[in-house]
Formats: sequence, structure tokens, C-alpha cells
Amino acid sequence: MPLTLDSPVSAIDRRLANRRTGVQTKGPPASDVLAGIEIETVRDLLHHYPRRYIDRSEVSRIRDLRVGQPATVIGRVRKVERRRTRSRTTMVTVVLYDGTATIDLVFFNQPWIANVYREGHEVAASGVMQLYRGRRQLTKHDVELLTADEGDLVHTGRITPVHRATDGITTRTIRELVWHALEQLRSIHDPLPESVVAAEGLPAFDGAIRSIHFPATQHELRTAIERLKFDELFALEVGVAFRKQRLESAERGVSHTPDGPLTERLAGVLPFEPTKAQTRAMEEIDAAMARPRPMNVLLQGDVGSGKTLVALHAALVAIQSGHQAAVMAPTEVLAGQHFRSIEELLGPFGAHPYLDRSRPEPARTDGQASLLAHEPPSEDPAGVTYALLTASVTGRNRGKLLGAIASGEVDLVVGTHALVQEGVAFADLSLAVVDEQHRFGVHQRMALKGKGASPDVLIMTATPIPRTLALTYYGDLDVVVLDEMPKGRRPIETRIARSAEERESAYDLVRRQVAAGRQAFVVCAAIDEANKTEVRAAEAEAERLATKVFPDLSVELLHGRMRPAEKERRMEAYRAGEHHVLISTTVIEVGVDVPNATVMLVENAERFGLAQLHQLRGRIGRGEHASFCILFDESTPDNEDARARLLAMVRTTDGFELADEDLRLRGEGTLFDVKQSGLPDLKLARLAEDLDLVRRARARAFEVIEADPGLEDHPALMGELRARFEHSIGWLFSS
Repeated sequence: MPLTLDSPVSAIDRRLANRRTGVQTKGPPASDVLAGIEIETVRDLLHHYPRRYIDRSEVSRIRDLRVGQPATVIGRVRKVERRRTRSRTTMVTVVLYDGTATIDLVFFNQPWIANVYREGHEVAASGVMQLYRGRRQLTKHDVELLTADEGDLVHTGRITPVHRATDGITTRTIRELVWHALEQLRSIHDPLPESVVAAEGLPAFDGAIRSIHFPATQHELRTAIERLKFDELFALEVGVAFRKQRLESAERGVSHTPDGPLTERLAGVLPFEPTKAQTRAMEEIDAAMARPRPMNVLLQGDVGSGKTLVALHAALVAIQSGHQAAVMAPTEVLAGQHFRSIEELLGPFGAHPYLDRSRPEPARTDGQASLLAHEPPSEDPAGVTYALLTASVTGRNRGKLLGAIASGEVDLVVGTHALVQEGVAFADLSLAVVDEQHRFGVHQRMALKGKGASPDVLIMTATPIPRTLALTYYGDLDVVVLDEMPKGRRPIETRIARSAEERESAYDLVRRQVAAGRQAFVVCAAIDEANKTEVRAAEAEAERLATKVFPDLSVELLHGRMRPAEKERRMEAYRAGEHHVLISTTVIEVGVDVPNATVMLVENAERFGLAQLHQLRGRIGRGEHASFCILFDESTPDNEDARARLLAMVRTTDGFELADEDLRLRGEGTLFDVKQSGLPDLKLARLAEDLDLVRRARARAFEVIEADPGLEDHPALMGELRARFEHSIGWLFSS
């Protein structure tokens, strides 16, 4: 049978793939080994792109190498030496000669190397040249056997591809498998619609897939990579467009009434003037909620940009339209913060917390309303009943509250993941607000959405999302951006401290700020010594600061292992000004609003990601006073990524700029845990670098779906979509 893209890898003649290697093949068949890295078909094999290339035009002569210089050399094996060191370690030295000079490749504890590289073999090696006892030696080397026999054009005499390998199979074997697959395949069908290929002026797919593995020139390689990048992004955007179209056409949502007594009253009692960005965001959400199809909006705004007001406005739109709303946060601290903000904003116009008449009101010593207050409800017809539901609400109180939510007595529920647990039922949920959504799994979001027939969904994040991510991984959502900070917010000065003198200067800053009536945070990466991985532990640091550094100040400790009630008690005491310094783990990353806090010290800042550092810094600068963030850096000078992150924090307080930098440094595979969305990996395209390609691919994809929503006229494209989403097809077709 002729070879096709859907043929198993085992269909490629393995004898061809292993002939002339000069090495005895052992172990399982290549196809079995490749299955372990998800290469099962010829299509998978051809999309297993080279990780680098050996280009003879870029090879250095051994004679010209300088100490410390990274380089690639190609030479023939002149000699192979094998001996044992004094420590009984096996050392194999392969001596290469390129006609100008020799260089040694040294392998420790790899005795089989002596049988792999033999005299006369041509070898390419990349590394750093050093001198050892007067001899050139290539250290940190990456070695590739190019040919074992003369006349082998698969591995030599060309720009040679180097594919990622794994235990049990070499890059050489993979290269031969790809070579023979392309040899046996006829012209490979282009999966993209002809109209897209023509409109974008793309080169042929058949030529691109061949050239990316075995390019004749660097220009040919660049052209192939650009074409296949577009293919990746186009398939991704078609999936996004397909799902977005399906969601909007298959579900009938609630057509809300944006203009009503509740939203009007909220606007009339606000103690501040909304920013233009907040006003614009509320208008955009009003328009989306007024439509009969379910709203799916991503509201992204920097720390302190006022997302809570926008979310509350949306909730009141749902409530004044005769329905319920829910706000879900990832932690009890953040849920409590939202609840307090709602109390402050709704209190003046007749809203009241849920009343449980069966129990007396818990005593509070801070003069604030309790989270389940028991004051008489307002007689105002525009009144709103709201409640907080977390794991801390238990027993009889929980039963009463669940009954009130199920009956519709409670209009607005704020909570944690407890909202999606069994036993929580809503009378008529028409809006689900999910905050800090990247902390929730997709199943939790779907479960909350499932509490209503087809509720509108407003997803909020204070972790700004790079533009390319918003266009791809969140592309099935309508994006609303808060790009303006409220008046009165002062910029935060950020510094890096590495020396003992700089550390002491940071402590002096805390003392001066406390003397001026302010407060400070100190954030540690671990809780106790048992959990310590060469970082300062919160409990030990709290003890050290309280006894040795700030013995005259009040120092408190907060971490995630504490019971929710204890965390709340300590946080309330700090918020009330009872303590000068709060030592904490990252439990304060979100949801803590203490306007009087003006200093943030972050221990081992090099261990945090940019998004997390930006969130932590956002806990200060929330009042009228100048604020300072000090990043203690204990990284080594060669930890370039960590130092780049910290320098970015010093350079800007713009969350969106930092998000783009985070994407560049970390890549889209780890940022925001996009794998939970079930989207395929990008093998060639890089969202931090390919914004123009993303936009072009998105525009073409949405054009195709608009003209052919079910892809009935594009069976090849649907096949490509299924192939790329085969491990996550549920995401594509789920709501």
C-alpha cells in the first residue's frame, strides 16, 4: 500500500532507517519508542520539526577557535581513546580533525561511546572551546554523527536537521525515518483552503514540509518555517472561531435590561467618579448582556484598575432584570475582599447582606459589618440581598444560606469554588463572574456556568494577558480592557537589593514609613523550615524580624496553612492598623486591599514569575502615599532569566508591558497554564514574536467560519482541525 499521512510510523521500512549506521541496532522498534513522545503516524513524524540545523556554511575551523568561544565544528574521527580515571570513572576521548587542527570530545561514564564513533566517521559538534593541558577541548558539547559511510547524503553534504530525540532512538534514526517517509510520499495535500493560500500568497505546503526537514538554502528554510507557523496559528484560530460560533448560535441566553433602577442608583451613590475606561467597559458589557445570546467576556485590567465596580454593575443589570448573579474567586481572602467592596458600594442605596433571623449576630470588635450581618432589611423596593458563601460557612448557617439561594431570596452570591459544589442550587442564575480565572480549571468554570440555563459569563483577571494570548487562547471571548487607573493612584518605586547594605537600607525604609504612620508587607516563598528550599521561610523570617530587626514594631504572620477564620482575623487586624509589618506567603497575592501599606519587601524575588511579582506589588500603592517595592535578589549572575524579570519590574509598572515580557521569557506553554484549556501546543510559532501572523491567521480563520460555520465545504480543514485537536476535541465542541 502507498504511504499516506495517516499511515503508522511502522509502515516506513525500518531497515532503510537503520542501514549504514555502523551501529548495531538493539531495543524495541523505532515506532514503539516514538509512540512514547506522541509520534504514531507519518503526519506526527513530519510535524516533529528539527530543533536546530547544522549548516556547513556556518561551521568554524578548529584552528581558528578561541578559548571561551561557542562554535560548531565538523571533522572526521582521527582516534578514539578509552581509559579509567583514578576515581574509576570511564572516560572516552574522541579526537576530531578538520584539516586545520584537532579537538577533543570527552565523555564520562558513557563507555558505549567508544563503539559509536569510529575512525573515519564524520561528526558535527557544538560547544565551547577550552584548553586542557595544552590541548583543545570542546566542553558542554552537543555531538551529531553525520555519516558512517561515504556517499550518505541523508546526513551530510547539506543543511543537516537535528530532531529532538529520546531514550531508545537517536536524532540520526529520526532523520532517516523522515527522509524515507518524504521519499515514499507523493505530493502532500495542502490542508488550508485554496482561497486562504492565494489571499496570503503562501508557498505550497508540500514544498514547505519537505524544506523544513531538508532545506537546500537558508532562504528556503525561512520560507518553510513562516508557512508552517501560519498553518499552526490558522488551525488554532479556526478552532477558536468554530467554538465561538457554536457557542453563540447553539445557546439561547437571557436578554437583560441594562437601564434600570439598580444601575442608576449605583451611579448616583458612588463616592468617586468612574474612569473613562470603567465607563466604556460598563457600556460594552451592557450591550453584550442585552443580546439574546449568552455573553462571554474577558475583562482584563491591571491591579487596582477598578474591575470590581464593573463586575458589580453587571451583577445589578442581571438582578434588575429579575435574575441572580454570582461572583467566584479562587481564595477566601479574595472572596472576602470582593464582599467588603460590595458592602461599601451597595450599602448606601438599600442593599443588605442576607438575614438569618434564627441566630444572633456574631460580635465584631472592629466596628465593621460581619460577613453575614443580621440587620433588618431595607423596605426600599430597589434593595438587593447579597451573601458570602465559602467553606467557612458551615452547619446551620450554611443550610439556611443554601435555601435562600435556591429560593431566590439572595440576589447576589460571592464565594469560592464552593459555589460549584453539589448542593448549591440557584433559583435563576443569569450572570456568572469568575475572577482570576487562570487559577480555575476549565471544569470548575463550566460547573459554575452550568448552575444556570445559559448564563452570561464575565471572566476577570488582574493578570494582564498579552495581546497575542487574548487573540488565541482566549479568542472565543470578547475582550474588554481597563487600561486606565483611578485618580489618586501614585506610581510605585521598585528597587532590587542584592547586598547586605541594600538589605539594611530596605529595613530602614520600613522603619521610616512606620514612623510616618504607614505599614509594610514582607513576602516569603515558603512557610517553615521543613518546606524550605534554600529560601527564607515565612515562620522563621517572622521570628527573625520580630526579635532582631524590628523588636520595637508589631509584626504579624499570615500563611495559607492557617484556618480561614484565623487568616481572616489576622488580616482584619492588620487592615485595622493593629500591626506594623505583615509577614506572609503569596496568600496575599490577590484580594488584599490595605491603602495604608506603602512598603513591599519580597524575599528571593528571583524565584517568582513576573505575573506573580506584579500581583504582589499591586498590594501597595493603593492609597494616596508614595509606595516602595524592594525585590531581594539572591540569584547567581548567570541566572539571566531571573535577572531579566527583576529588571523588567524596575523598568515599568505597566502590567500589559510586563505580560508581554513574561510571555517572551516563559513562552505560552507555561504562562496562565494554557494546557488546561485543551489547546494544542505551538511547535514553531511564538506568540511573543509573531503578533502579525496571529492577526493575519485570525482574520482568515474567522472569514472561513463566517462563510462556512460547520466547515461542511472544507472537509480537509475539518480533518486537520480534528488531527491537531485530537487529544482535546472535547474543548472544541464543549460549551
